[in-house]
Amino acid sequence: MRTEIASLGEFGLIRRLTQDIELKNGSSKYGVGDDAAVLSYPDKEVLVSTDLLMEGVHFDLTYVPLKHLGYKAATVNFSDIYAMNGIPKQITVSIALSKRFSVEDLEDFYAGIHLACKRYNVDIIGGDTSSSLTGLAISVTCIGEGEKGRIVYRNGAKENNLICVTGDLGAAYMGLQLLEREKAVFKGEEDVQPDFEGKEYLLERQLKPEPRADIIKRLAEANIVPTAMIDISDGLSSELIHLCTQSDAGCRIYEEHIPIDYQTAVMAEKFNMNLTTCAMNGGEDYELLFTVPLADHEIISAMEGVKLIGRITKQNLGCALITRDGQEFELKAQGWNPLYFTSSKSAS
Repeated sequence: MRTEIASLGEFGLIRRLTQDIELKNGSSKYGVGDDAAVLSYPDKEVLVSTDLLMEGVHFDLTYVPLKHLGYKAATVNFSDIYAMNGIPKQITVSIALSKRFSVEDLEDFYAGIHLACKRYNVDIIGGDTSSSLTGLAISVTCIGEGEKGRIVYRNGAKENNLICVTGDLGAAYMGLQLLEREKAVFKGEEDVQPDFEGKEYLLERQLKPEPRADIIKRLAEANIVPTAMIDISDGLSSELIHLCTQSDAGCRIYEEHIPIDYQTAVMAEKFNMNLTTCAMNGGEDYELLFTVPLADHEIISAMEGVKLIGRITKQNLGCALITRDGQEFELKAQGWNPLYFTSSKSAS
């Protein structure tokens, strides 16, 4: 059954999508239902991040289920807060949509948001809805908290700091390539099913990214505060350049230490793509890139889910990748650029 959004009206739709929200965080004093939410942070620093997702630019509904889209729209914002060494607490969700969407479509989308919020203990406290003539548009604002003196910025990396990354890189990009290939192969073939067997990890990395709350927790337990940190949304190469530029520093990273999953390597070979290029420039991994003092080497080396990939240098040495055979190549920001009007985010 399909329920037209117009049959509910704006406020009816909001009530239907938000009626089961229960606030979990003490800082959420009042959420959905008034002109503004009310938050209370007496002893914390407040962190705020906003993302705008546009259909046809950031996502393709041909192969992105609405529930996955809702989950991803939430978690990529959580990732920004974790990248500041903070904890996400609340989000607002605003959407603009056309008549082709039904109430049930929006319920699927919100089911994904609810799932993400439940998993990461985040409250939905408001938002807005509007009509759109050009497809689905999503704006999510995330509010988080951090301890005073422990917020981490991009500009704190120092010479001889260790460069660390979490997880593995390039899988989200290969997941996108897989989805785009199947879309092209089976376009117009109604009875043919796409071939995704054995490639679930790549698809999950693209459609259902998980922010690294676990690493933030481990760093806190080890009493380590990174000197600089950023999440890898636009590709490792781009993020390293951002971090070094803002820190007035250079870097050397080593190709042999870049973490890459086996499925990523297999798919890169099938697509005849350079594996290191995919890992460096693919984007949407939502892993953490951070630097720590050399004194933390032993602790970081033993930390599960973290890999040392290089070191910070003087600014005049620039940013470079050292290949397995010892050659040095200047890093270039070849990842996602939001002002290039491509059809999908990772395909840079």
